[in-house]
Amino acid sequence: MNTVLSRVAESLFWIGRYLERADGTARILDVHLQLVLEDPSIDEDQACRSLLSIMGLEQVGDSAVTSGDVLELLAEDQSHPASIAYSLYSARENARRAREIISTELWECLNAIATKMPRRLAADRVHSFCTWVRERSAMASGITYTTMSRDEAYQFFVLGQFLERADMTARLLATSELTQEGGPSWTAILRSCGAYESCLRTYRGVPSTPDAAEFLLLDRLFPRSIAFSIQRALGALGELDPGTSRRGGASTAQRLLEQATSSLQYRPIEEVVAELPYHMDQIQVATSAASEAVKARFFPSEATPTWVGEKA
Repeated sequence: MNTVLSRVAESLFWIGRYLERADGTARILDVHLQLVLEDPSIDEDQACRSLLSIMGLEQVGDSAVTSGDVLELLAEDQSHPASIAYSLYSARENARRAREIISTELWECLNAIATKMPRRLAADRVHSFCTWVRERSAMASGITYTTMSRDEAYQFFVLGQFLERADMTARLLATSELTQEGGPSWTAILRSCGAYESCLRTYRGVPSTPDAAEFLLLDRLFPRSIAFSIQRALGALGELDPGTSRRGGASTAQRLLEQATSSLQYRPIEEVVAELPYHMDQIQVATSAASEAVKARFFPSEATPTWVGEKA
């Protein structure tokens, strides 16, 4: 990296990751809480424990776990790396470290988001809160896209964002197994990704379970699919480390990501759906390992932040 300091590059990488983590966690939380509220037959404790496990939070004690506990851990807790509050505050702190690179508009946006993050949420305000997080994350990303030069700093932001998006989409897809009845409907999952209308157009009608899963896993045109996200991450890696492609090889991170998508593309979608939690776990392992490879390659001297939800 000749044009951007390692410290600044790392901050841009983590701004992208934290914004996407807040967005993805809000989507997952919204789907889960609607599921518990709308279906009284669901065992709330089991569903909550399963969700926390998907998010990397398994040590929650022996007492019954409620939706309020999930809300506190995944939304309000400022000290826990898996929470929305932690992600938004961390995005602002990384922006502070990169003030010489990012625009004033982006800094003011991230600062305002962190400042307005509520300390406590009422149960009847969860949906509006999740919508607010998604809108503000989209606003910050939009400002980044429209105010940053397409240089190395920008590529690190994109790389962090799409690595995290692949991971969070995998976690969202894993929520389909939260209950023995199949968890939230695929319609609810598609809507939480803003994918419902695009999926309808692609399959020319209400999608079946394999169609919906295939769309969110492998569609190369929809920006929240795993295939699209990994492809964008690979594109950013190619811009940051162009020497690897000329000698016919690939960096460690590129190889890990390409292997992750190829394992999905060349299997019948029915087989993938039948073992969806396993395959989504493998995507999380791949994105986490790729992130570690990126840190080793570009930020070797820095102690970078992590979170308990990453699969090692």
